[in-house]
Amino acid sequence: MYAIIETGGKQYRVTEGEVLKIEKLAIGEGEVVSFDRVLTVVTDDQVMLGKPLVAGAKVTGKVMGHGKGKKIRVFKYKAKSNYRRRMGHRQPFTSVLIEKIEA
Repeated sequence: MYAIIETGGKQYRVTEGEVLKIEKLAIGEGEVVSFDRVLTVVTDDQVMLGKPLVAGAKVTGKVMGHGKGKKIRVFKYKAKSNYRRRMGHRQPFTSVLIEKIEA
């Protein structure tokens, strides 16, 4: 059984017991989070597609922690004008353990 959920402007395919890194949520570590924007639920014998959401479907998970992703380099450059800027960025994320898919 798996589901496709939407959170943080992105879509994720989740199964029970999976640890997922999503966009940072303002929820404390160890708390329960519920995802109501479920787009699709697939079980062994049926597929439920939402238009755009599956009615009554919910995915619950537990926040495992927060962190920052790998650093990326951003470099701006303009030829012939001696303009160079280098910056770095680390995207914050939240790790969520998917506990239950309800449909």
